[in-house]
Amino acid sequence: MSRDIDYGNLMHSAMRGLIRTVLEDVAEHGLPGNHHFFITFDTTHPDAQLAEWLADRYPGEMTVVMQHWFDNLDVGEDGFGISLNFGDAPEALYIPYDAIKTFVDPSVEFGLRFESTDQDDDDDLMDHDGDDAEDATDEEPVKADADVVSLDSFRK
Repeated sequence: MSRDIDYGNLMHSAMRGLIRTVLEDVAEHGLPGNHHFFITFDTTHPDAQLAEWLADRYPGEMTVVMQHWFDNLDVGEDGFGISLNFGDAPEALYIPYDAIKTFVDPSVEFGLRFESTDQDDDDDLMDHDGDDAEDATDEEPVKADADVVSLDSFRK
């Protein structure tokens, strides 16, 4: 009986582990230098927790920004909790790692995109323009053009 190595899911697991490690460091030491994160996640994920008004406003996905103000960052095995400012009102969120669609640190032009396809999951690097944004912004899904992406195509 033959079996295949599921590289797509292994990469997803490794990249979500990278996000967890980064968030653990931020929870312990704070954001260093100009680092900040744009995190887009699936608001319909069964384990995602967010205020009802946010779920209504962002019925499929939402992008949050960890930059100037965040509180109560609690990094766990399966996801992280955080309080973010929405219109001068703090709101608690719980974001499972499996719900994350993109993770971008524009200060160093680093980004990950997690996409599901009918057959496999693929990871691609994504460039972000680095513009400051509110704590929640709409973002159009980005389609993968290929399974293999040259890093040179993302350098400025």
